[in-house]
Amino acid sequence: MAANGNEPRTSIGRSLARVLLGLFLITAGTAHLTAARSEFTAQVPSWLPLDADAVVVGSGVIELALGVALIVLKRRRVLVGWLAAAFFLVIFPGNIAQYVEGVDAFGLTTDRARFIRLFFQPVLVLWALWSTGAWRDRQLLRSTK
Repeated sequence: MAANGNEPRTSIGRSLARVLLGLFLITAGTAHLTAARSEFTAQVPSWLPLDADAVVVGSGVIELALGVALIVLKRRRVLVGWLAAAFFLVIFPGNIAQYVEGVDAFGLTTDRARFIRLFFQPVLVLWALWSTGAWRDRQLLRSTK
């Protein structure tokens, strides 16, 4: 399964997809901390017992870290893929809250648009798992412990 015994095999397509996902996360993380901070703050579920701005800053920092890790930690891409997929699952309640609470953000100003957006979160999870080979090479995580 591994190219050299330590590193999971990959393809140019997977590598490109992994780097693109990394760039996407770096862009999103930067937006969390700068220009789109209020848009992201609006998406923090009202029921979450945490300061909304702290959640946005924290998730932005995590996105930056995951984005960089996806690009530079090639030998750890399986672990990083699982972490990115988990992150996308953890933030999904924010997207659900945006739909349920009818919050306008990022140009999503109708219930229909907010509902359609919900279907993109599983795409991000699958993108993280596929581009890193995380699901395919999951046994490598166990062998590195």
